[in-house]
Amino acid sequence: MSTHTTIAVLVPMHGIGGRQDLPVPYELAVTGAAVAIALSFVILALAWRSPKYHRASAGRALPAAVTATVDAAWFRWAVRAAGLAAFGYAAVALLFGVDRLTNPIFGFVYIVVWVGLVPLSLVLGPVWRTLNPLRTLHLLACRALRHDPDKGVLELSPRIGVWPAAIGIVAFAWLELVAPDRATILVLQSWLTLYLVIMGLGAVLFGQSWFAAADPFEAYATLMSKLSPWGRRRSDGAIVARRPLENVDSLTPRPGLVALVAALLGSTAYDGFSGSTFWIGWAQNSGYSMALLGTLALLGFVLFVLVTYAAATVLAGRISDSSRTALPGLFAHSVVPIVLGYVIAHYFTLLWLEGQRTLILLSDPLSNGANVFGTGLLGVNDDIVNQTGVIATVQVGAVVVGHLLGVVSAHDRAVALFPRAKALAGQLPLLIVMVAYTTGGLLLLFSE
Repeated sequence: MSTHTTIAVLVPMHGIGGRQDLPVPYELAVTGAAVAIALSFVILALAWRSPKYHRASAGRALPAAVTATVDAAWFRWAVRAAGLAAFGYAAVALLFGVDRLTNPIFGFVYIVVWVGLVPLSLVLGPVWRTLNPLRTLHLLACRALRHDPDKGVLELSPRIGVWPAAIGIVAFAWLELVAPDRATILVLQSWLTLYLVIMGLGAVLFGQSWFAAADPFEAYATLMSKLSPWGRRRSDGAIVARRPLENVDSLTPRPGLVALVAALLGSTAYDGFSGSTFWIGWAQNSGYSMALLGTLALLGFVLFVLVTYAAATVLAGRISDSSRTALPGLFAHSVVPIVLGYVIAHYFTLLWLEGQRTLILLSDPLSNGANVFGTGLLGVNDDIVNQTGVIATVQVGAVVVGHLLGVVSAHDRAVALFPRAKALAGQLPLLIVMVAYTTGGLLLLFSE
């Protein structure tokens, strides 16, 4: 994201505008990196020697009435109806709104949905699966045709995993950060049309399981919900309260999971890099298309995360004399807190400022002077722009805390998988890679 100090400035970043943060002071970035590195080795030296997290079997059950309500048909249909109504309203702006940044559809897609689903999932857990309007439309169509929504023409192979969703994450990141004229109705309509066709055709072919495998929004939300305090107990399906790290420890390895995590972390890192003065100056003077360079850089960041993480886990297996083929997937959950740290550091002010703007503009979806929700005349509260110290502290703190939580998660998994005598040594390759991600993230915050 670009670095602007005035909210009035809008450039085609994220399809709507740039972040209003100031660069993190160099001293704070260095201090954050030093703290992350030091505490990482303290964790390795002093942490537990046997696993403490119990995955899907852990948690304190909430009152039975809570589980009964959440599982009740009327409650689920109320949530589905709310999601369908919200997206139907946004579709009016998409299909009939003006091709200007006053159209709220840009903020709705790039901010309210893409960025907003993170705090939504952290607070409410895996609610997106029920809110997802495509799932609801498919379910309604199946009911009308008296067809089992879980069955399609074909059976989805387990080998597919979440590979389609990982590709979808990269595709959306390309739209958001690289695509020429991405802040225009035609480009957004084209991408969303392709997305709807792929999701709809896949649902016909494979049933509802296609959404979990291929929908980038659902995959992202599901991953972030693993850091919420809410989960399901495997034995009886009860909704339970869990420690977030215990919840993320319950993440089931699937084909494509490592690629999904790499796509999220790599694209967020590229977002920060693309706003640096170094990249902008070099790319504009290179003589090559900005779209071409941006595409190559985005793919480069994603592949860098994928290759370095996979190599670190394979090396960890070699050091600890453990099976190496499944290790990348078994440790992928430990990168999720790092992804969340990056997301908070890069997007929290964007969500606050542009989220407000979007909610204001949603009162006038056709830009014709309407004030449907009575918010059209409100202004954006941009006081946070003046809190540069708070912004910098939150950014650095998010990256460092995300790193430390990732180290703890990896440590607990390592002592569960590796021989006790080699558990600590086996963690070093992954720890080094995590330190590199964290240091890189802090440098990106400084460079913006």
